[in-house]
Amino acid sequence: MEQIIARQRTFFNTQATKDLKFRITQLEKLERILKNNIPALDDAIFKDFKKSAFENYLTELALLFHDIKDAKNNLRRWSRKRKVSTNITNFPASSYIIPEPLGVCLVMGAWNYPYQLSFAPVIAAIAAGNTVVLKPSELPSNTSAIIAKLVNENFDPKVFKVVEGGIPETTELLEQKFDKIFFTGSTKVGTIVYKAAAKYLTPVTLELGGKSPAFILKDANLKMAAKRLIWAKYLNAGQTCIAPDYVLVDNNVASKFLEYCKAEILKADYSFDNGNFLQIINDSNFDRLTRMLDISKIYHGGKTDKADRYIEPTILNNVSFNDACMQEEIFGPILPIIAYDNLDDVFPKVRALSKPLSCYIFTSSSKTKKRLMNEFSFGGGAINDAVMHISNSNLPFGGVGDSGIGNYHGEAGFKAFSHYKSILDKPTWLELPLKYSPYSKGKLSLLKRLMNF
Repeated sequence: MEQIIARQRTFFNTQATKDLKFRITQLEKLERILKNNIPALDDAIFKDFKKSAFENYLTELALLFHDIKDAKNNLRRWSRKRKVSTNITNFPASSYIIPEPLGVCLVMGAWNYPYQLSFAPVIAAIAAGNTVVLKPSELPSNTSAIIAKLVNENFDPKVFKVVEGGIPETTELLEQKFDKIFFTGSTKVGTIVYKAAAKYLTPVTLELGGKSPAFILKDANLKMAAKRLIWAKYLNAGQTCIAPDYVLVDNNVASKFLEYCKAEILKADYSFDNGNFLQIINDSNFDRLTRMLDISKIYHGGKTDKADRYIEPTILNNVSFNDACMQEEIFGPILPIIAYDNLDDVFPKVRALSKPLSCYIFTSSSKTKKRLMNEFSFGGGAINDAVMHISNSNLPFGGVGDSGIGNYHGEAGFKAFSHYKSILDKPTWLELPLKYSPYSKGKLSLLKRLMNF
């Protein structure tokens, strides 16, 4: 680990990565490698999750190709020197800000979208002019192996290197000094990463999770709300950090909403055979999820098969905030429904939970939209939709509080891996005597006027 990082730091110090042509070349190489190996990438992720080629492209590869294109098209604008105004106290001078790469970066990918959540931060880091060590999650072993193979056989390790492994390798990596650490995963592991980074005062971006709520108001388009929420919830078998974790629905429309949700599930015909449903990642997560299945509250679904790590798309009804499914992020195909009579009664209970990564609001009321946007803190989200905000690279993506630190996507990703160096550029042909001694009442009076005191 020390040698990998030392070689990358030596190469970074040659200034080669600051050249925009070099960065674009690396991005184009990554794009070419991914496109030329789509069948192998499809095969690996199917072995790990039974994830179809369609979903692999929709939820992983298409987003990466968009990120690369976005970076290539905007890199010159993102990286240029930006002039800012200069205050009169510094007259005559000019002021500007220069983005510069941070250095050697560690990216720690997540298992639930192993390609997208590994390579998206890498794209941002390379675009910003850094070198990268990528540690993909070891849980989907086939995707980890193909990521390592494609990168390590095609990239100079001084620029981009993949390190595979589990806890021992991750621990050893975190003992090293990096210039930036980017982690996607659970809040529990994020805390460990943050502590390790503190040793060297290394800046971090933590993309975590939480219990993301969906509010269904009585004036919502219920049929469309059900259609969009059901798709968002059971995408990737619910193993999505921004999936709607639970639904709060007005009691006046709860029964109709439940009917629409069940109809959407039946219409989708979720199954491995159709290629539109996935396995749970491993046995421990399967067991964790099945413990949440309160038989008395199953409205639809509930069937499980441990041998195939299958949990049927399930809706739990008449759920309370004290139930087992409300004590942790679900991260699986189980959707609790909590009916409420008055938003003012349930809203304090939602705010009492940790700040979530996302929130979804289904309503036609501008007043309600404004209220929930203003009064409830969360990473990001959507109104009358779910999950799709992640597809807009103009929207910075990230959490707040327990759901994360910092953000990325598009220019926000470039900024996450950059330092913005502030420069005051002053000529030598004039120097006002105001700040120099001897001081006087006249100078003080003039100083106050100049500085608006």
